[in-house]
Amino acid sequence: MRRLKLFFINTLILTGSSFVLRFITTAFSIYLSNKISQEALGTFHLIMSVYMFGITLASSGINLATTRIVSEELEYGNEAGVKIASKRCILLSLCLGILAGFLFFINADFIVTTFLRNKVSNAVIYLISIALPFISVCSSLTGYFTAIRHAYKNAIGQFIEQLTKIAVTVYLLNLFIPLELEYVCFALILGDLVSEIVSFVFHYIAYKLDIRKYCAHEKSHTGNYLKRITKIAMPVAFTSYIKSGLSTFKQLLIPTRLEKSGMKYETSLSQYGMINGMVMPLIMFPSLFITSFSSLLVPEFSRYYIKKDYKRIKEVATFIILATLFLSLLLGIFLFIFADKLGMIFYDNIDVGYYIKILAPLTLFIYVDTVVDSILKGLNAQVGIMLINILDLFVTILIIFFVVPILGIKGYILSIFVSEILNFTISLLQLICTVARRA
Repeated sequence: MRRLKLFFINTLILTGSSFVLRFITTAFSIYLSNKISQEALGTFHLIMSVYMFGITLASSGINLATTRIVSEELEYGNEAGVKIASKRCILLSLCLGILAGFLFFINADFIVTTFLRNKVSNAVIYLISIALPFISVCSSLTGYFTAIRHAYKNAIGQFIEQLTKIAVTVYLLNLFIPLELEYVCFALILGDLVSEIVSFVFHYIAYKLDIRKYCAHEKSHTGNYLKRITKIAMPVAFTSYIKSGLSTFKQLLIPTRLEKSGMKYETSLSQYGMINGMVMPLIMFPSLFITSFSSLLVPEFSRYYIKKDYKRIKEVATFIILATLFLSLLLGIFLFIFADKLGMIFYDNIDVGYYIKILAPLTLFIYVDTVVDSILKGLNAQVGIMLINILDLFVTILIIFFVVPILGIKGYILSIFVSEILNFTISLLQLICTVARRA
């Protein structure tokens, strides 16, 4: 009963904080979209796709490994294990972050020339390389706080990070006037770097204060922690590298293939920027009601999995999926009905409303898939999730490569639909098979 109470308390904390945070993030996204050109917005999203690949290199699997192992140690009542496991995860994440940052630093010229068409200078990639170690360690620290059910600390960290990013970025954008494309992207990435450092400092101090409560004198009895960490993190990391590499390639491919349909490259960047920087933030805004508790499902289902309580897994998973399905349907209907008004209110752009209306039905698949993936991670099926994502990326890359040059922006919209529906369908089938096999 106490565990259920803690789960709902953490869910309420995350729901409330996620609502405010998502509101702030979306408002900032709208501010950027109205402040800078669509071409600059598109270029920034291309940079972010490269950035996300770096984050994957630096931290893939560490967050999940920390959450899983610390949750298991708590279930065993092994306080020394909690301390040792968390330290090992943090040290490993630091090493991976430094390695990823070094790789980006020495390959900055190649990245800018090959993937970004010299739209920005190497300085942008240097900023990313500095940020990666901080992001990697922070990923491990947030995994720790998720495991011990201190969701409010992650929520506070996210608030601090976002407010810092907004303050620094707004200051820099006002400083770099006129807003040339290169200066805009530099300001956005520098703002992100500063916020990541501040977030790291907060999480690390919070961790050091919290970890002192666990006994350091008793002997751990649950084996080699580095082996357990790598057993969870390595398969996730390997598949994540493939997934993130394909995802980055897909994003970089979109403006190029749109150009093949007859658009100028600058126009294709603008179209890409509008959908990814203006339409999708509004589509994803309601997902805060779904994603606020999805991260908490990992440790909860991990504990059911350790106890082999498969009946409980089936009952809870069924209830959560049905509730998510109902809420997603309502949110999709809302977005479809008010699409034009949302486009005009936030961007004064009727084209944004048009694309919101087209993409609104996807909420049903996106939101439920988020919950299903979290449940599967708790059931030690994270590798299967990655394989599904890789298959999804292969299929959508083929559509982008062959169909987008023929259909233009309509082909890109088609690729989004195929991606989300395919991912949702296979993930749900995997969950059904996993629960049925063990029930």
